[in-house]
Amino acid sequence: MPKFRYIAHDINGAEKTGTVNAPNQAAASAQLKGKGLFPTEVTGTELQLPAAGKKKARGAGLDLEIRLPASMTVVRPKQLMVLTRQMATLIHAGLPLLRGLHVLERQEKNAALKKAVGEIAESIEGGSTFADALALHPRIFNKLYINMVKAGEAGGILDVVLERLASYMEKAQKIMNKVKSAMTYPLVVLLASSGIMVFLMVAIIPRFEKIFADMLEGRSLPPLTLFVMGVSERIQHQWPYGLAILAGVAVLVSVLKRFRLGRVVLDTLKLSFPLFGNLTRMAVLARFARTLGTLMESGVPVLQALTIVKETCNNEIVADAVQDIHDNIKEGEPMAAPVEANRIFPPIFGGMVEVGEETGELPAMLLKTADMYEDEVDNTVAALSSIIEPVLIVLLALVVGTIVIAMFLPMVSIIGNLS
Repeated sequence: MPKFRYIAHDINGAEKTGTVNAPNQAAASAQLKGKGLFPTEVTGTELQLPAAGKKKARGAGLDLEIRLPASMTVVRPKQLMVLTRQMATLIHAGLPLLRGLHVLERQEKNAALKKAVGEIAESIEGGSTFADALALHPRIFNKLYINMVKAGEAGGILDVVLERLASYMEKAQKIMNKVKSAMTYPLVVLLASSGIMVFLMVAIIPRFEKIFADMLEGRSLPPLTLFVMGVSERIQHQWPYGLAILAGVAVLVSVLKRFRLGRVVLDTLKLSFPLFGNLTRMAVLARFARTLGTLMESGVPVLQALTIVKETCNNEIVADAVQDIHDNIKEGEPMAAPVEANRIFPPIFGGMVEVGEETGELPAMLLKTADMYEDEVDNTVAALSSIIEPVLIVLLALVVGTIVIAMFLPMVSIIGNLS
């Protein structure tokens, strides 16, 4: 009998791992549910493939399944959001899930998503639940998606949950795009100004240096001109060291991301960075509140929802705060106490959580909190754009103006001598 590895959570939200023997993946999930566990991932210990992508090698009565390279097509968040909303609409209209999946498979343009939808339909035809079928494609459907679908299936509100998922992904993508746009503009301007400065230093300043050497006949240059020419000389002869430093920083960041302590350091820098640190913090808090509120509103138990939030928040500082909240709730404390005690959450955040707990409307209050912080992100992005644009223009004008003045000062001396 095949053996399946599983990752599941118990009623308290604690993660459990192990193996279980079952004839198929659906039966393995059923066994775990019978033991009071909520599986989030069930995979075979042997390499398995859907029917469309298998090659079988038979020998000595043993069947081996060899995994072929998967498609390199990327599934973008917007494509997954559109598919989710279409699925919700079909189910809400009364179309059976299996038939709806076949309709979506026929019209899907993305090759990887089309293949995944077809394989999900095959898994459901083989007896798997929708959530279990989604769990076979972790690169496309994350744990948040799978657990919300599982809660929707259990509560008989799959169409409502899918609509919430689509709205969640749409708002999450919107807030992420705003943060990126706020950081992209100054980066582009800085790169452009740096390119202009390097061009002037490498191509223009050396020519003036030769001209001044011939025309001044040994007389000294003004201090500002000497400074600019010194910078030009360093750029021309020491640029390999600059590239080496940039490459070293890139390698260091890549290495730090592989270790938890390194990710903590990087996330701390992101949250404390001038101007953009507060923007990043508000975006992270908005994501935390919307993810937790959406999960709880869909019927996912609070401890299990916090575990999912921790795994999907993409920020180690917030992940530690979520783990602290999880542990305190597990011991019987309200959520507001650890939220108010943690410095990552502003006082108003803790107040909103406390009001939500007292009124019994915590999921709705979390979603309102997410809306509030998303509005704050909008306002901050607009403010940063209005501040950064003139500041960068002034800085660029100062740099170029300094170079121009430095080259003009010797010309005044030359003209004076000629007179």
